[in-house]
Amino acid sequence: MSIPTSSPALLRGIGRFDFIALIINITIGAGILGLPAKLYALVGTWSLLAYAVSAAVVTLIILCFAEVSSRFSGTGGPYLYARVTYGPLVGFEVGWLFWLSRVASFASICNLFVNYAAFFRPQLAGGWERAGLMTGLVAGLALLNYVGVKGSARVNSVFTISKLLAIGGFAGVGLFFVDSHAFIRPDLPHYTPFSQAVLLLIFTFSGFDVATIPSGEVQQPQRTIPLSLLIAIGIVAVLFIAVQVVCIGTLPDLAQSERPLADAARQFIGSGGASFITGVALLTALGTLHALMMTGPRLLYAMAEQGQLPGWLAATHPRFRTPFVAIFITAALQLLLAVTGTFLYALTLSTIIRLSYFALTSAALPILRRRAGRQFLTGFAHHWHSEAVPPAQFRVVGGLAISVLAVLLCGWLLSNSSGREARDVVIAGAVGLLLYWRMKTVRA
Repeated sequence: MSIPTSSPALLRGIGRFDFIALIINITIGAGILGLPAKLYALVGTWSLLAYAVSAAVVTLIILCFAEVSSRFSGTGGPYLYARVTYGPLVGFEVGWLFWLSRVASFASICNLFVNYAAFFRPQLAGGWERAGLMTGLVAGLALLNYVGVKGSARVNSVFTISKLLAIGGFAGVGLFFVDSHAFIRPDLPHYTPFSQAVLLLIFTFSGFDVATIPSGEVQQPQRTIPLSLLIAIGIVAVLFIAVQVVCIGTLPDLAQSERPLADAARQFIGSGGASFITGVALLTALGTLHALMMTGPRLLYAMAEQGQLPGWLAATHPRFRTPFVAIFITAALQLLLAVTGTFLYALTLSTIIRLSYFALTSAALPILRRRAGRQFLTGFAHHWHSEAVPPAQFRVVGGLAISVLAVLLCGWLLSNSSGREARDVVIAGAVGLLLYWRMKTVRA
């Protein structure tokens, strides 16, 4: 099916500061609000080491992303990289699962937003009020993204600055109230819970992958994206570890807390502090939801632009120049999963999908190096095409070793995923395969 030629091109309205803010905004979201308690329940104070291990793993993956992304300026992120590196079938599967992971991430954060909102109004924890709040959130964010990327980028920057100041203030003040006796070293954690803790933290540190999706709307993306990835992950890692230290050192019953930041603030500030931090949590989650609504639909747009999904999904609004059809379809499925799912299920599902395409993107680094600057052939199931690999504008020192190590670490974490979520990812991949062959039949 052909792409509508009457649709205007996307507008490159995201500058460097906006892009760094986008990465930070996506990353500082559900994880920092909900996981400190769950991690402590798994491995106690060794959760700090789990943060460090996860940050190291993600840094290796980011280095691979930085070089690979520096070759491209189009929309799609990991979908674009996989399609060029491995061919149309693998590219489609990555794009399809990547989009589903964005829907699942949105649903998990939406559930967490409602949990925190219930601090002020308990009725929001269930029933029609819960569904109504989720519907209002999704509709409002979809409308904001519908009317233009420049306005969305500015709103994103405001969210990012606000959450950095607020959560940074929580960590900075809380450090003065930390009880050092809470960090008496326990016995070494068992392998399985520690691995599960690191697996969950991959979700917490993720966001850089999502931010690469709207590259077609980023100014000078081949230069902007690599540097922005490295700056953002450094800021986020320091903040996350500081928050975990405060939660452990101020909240004796951390493992049982549903709202760990609010409960910790109550310990060292009082009830007013709990209300303030709950408000901060709502702002933080809302900012991440906005960023996910901004990026997720661009995947459908990119896949339709390449003819791998129906062409009407690539339609852009004649005035606002946004992929409005993809926005509304993505929003509808995000709402459905948010209303029917739970925070931890959606989080784990998203993490498993992410690790899969993290490994593929990391493995793409040496492959693209070999193919750079010349035409090459790739193909699956007799579908052949030629596509040039642009030169890298950012080159990682020791790239081959980093690529291999990143792939091995992703494999280690995937081996510790739970059976239910892994099964559902396989089912989703099989559905994607059927869609791929259906689109091939239509095009033929």
